[in-house]
Amino acid sequence: MIKFYDCQPAPSPRRVRIFIAEKGLLDKIEIVQVDLRGGQHFTPEFARINPHCTVPALELDDGTCISESIACCRYLEAAFPEPPLMGRNAKEAGVIAMWEHRCEWDGFIGGAEMLRNTAPGMKDRGLTGPISFEQIPALAERGRKRIAWVHDFLDKRLAESEFVGADIYSVADITALIAIDFAKRQKIAIPESHKNLQRWCDQISARPSSKV
Repeated sequence: MIKFYDCQPAPSPRRVRIFIAEKGLLDKIEIVQVDLRGGQHFTPEFARINPHCTVPALELDDGTCISESIACCRYLEAAFPEPPLMGRNAKEAGVIAMWEHRCEWDGFIGGAEMLRNTAPGMKDRGLTGPISFEQIPALAERGRKRIAWVHDFLDKRLAESEFVGADIYSVADITALIAIDFAKRQKIAIPESHKNLQRWCDQISARPSSKV
């Protein structure tokens, strides 16, 4: 059985957890909770699974480890193609990948810049992984601006499309939701003027997979 190394409160593994739920695989994959607050990801035991000391990670039956959220999703899409979450044809796959990357790069990474460069508990943890990096407070302000930009371009996109990447729910919607919810946890809400984004967020948040 495939093992999925998770941490329930963390946004990165939540992306994969939602993907797993949408694929109907929650009862076919063993979910292992990793205590990030307690530093379990830095133990020698976990480092043997994932030397980058991060979650999420998938451990396959043959011992292969796949880390990084989008890499985990790519494996699951190839291994379990139904329902398709990364596109039904070449054009759709490319457009979905474009939107997914943009939501991750500005939305999710923007939120990470804010959190990791301001939170007292993340002193010397400016970046994930086994190497320590000092906090840079100026990056937090840049992160805030990046999130505002994501709110703007998603509201415009969702004025013309029911979903972020295509006319079907996809991994782009998953990453966008993670980014929006991550920003909310840092007290950056969707602006009241962004009605299209709020409509989409309410719709996506109501899906059973968004609650796992």
